[in-house]
Amino acid sequence: MVACTLLMVTGGAVSVAHAQNANGQKKRIVVLGDSITAGYGLDPDEAYPSLLQKKIDAAQLPYAVTNAGVSGDTSAGGLRRIDWALGQQGADVLIIALGGNDGLRGVAPAETEKNLTGIITKARAKNPQIKIVLIGMEMPPNMGAEFTASFKAVFPKVATAKNVQLIPFLLQGVGGDMKLNQPDRIHPTAEGQKIIADHVWKDLEKQL
Repeated sequence: MVACTLLMVTGGAVSVAHAQNANGQKKRIVVLGDSITAGYGLDPDEAYPSLLQKKIDAAQLPYAVTNAGVSGDTSAGGLRRIDWALGQQGADVLIIALGGNDGLRGVAPAETEKNLTGIITKARAKNPQIKIVLIGMEMPPNMGAEFTASFKAVFPKVATAKNVQLIPFLLQGVGGDMKLNQPDRIHPTAEGQKIIADHVWKDLEKQL
């Protein structure tokens, strides 16, 4: 018998999907992200971390997903709160989906690289056996060709240097499609979140 509890605190906090079976607590997956991960403008059950939980349950895998997405967060913010996000129990898998707000704010790619590297280092200090998936982001052309190229290169560079799995682009098949994004053209619709979940699941399943 599986008992599930869901805690959602609005205003930029964290929603936690926690599952426990009769034999004890399941392994833990933490998704560290920004408003896309948090499911901005949607019910938290429509955000891709919750959709990943449904796929995990359907596959009968012993994992519980914690959505640590905070609207407006940057890689620097993620570095500051990674210890808090992992909590005392830590995590078995960490998905890092940060950096989009860095790019939109013109943060130097070298700074984003430093912060992402720091997040991975801190996570491994807490659990040397943790599996880590880094998800990349891309910038629109109006940010300038040099900046967009440098920004895009950060994610494979960090993944190679820190030996973590890379998913090149979080919004693959969703970014730029007006039908799959809310009126702000930044945040995915519920249908867009489904595509993200499918995309992430292809790589995450290999880790589980």
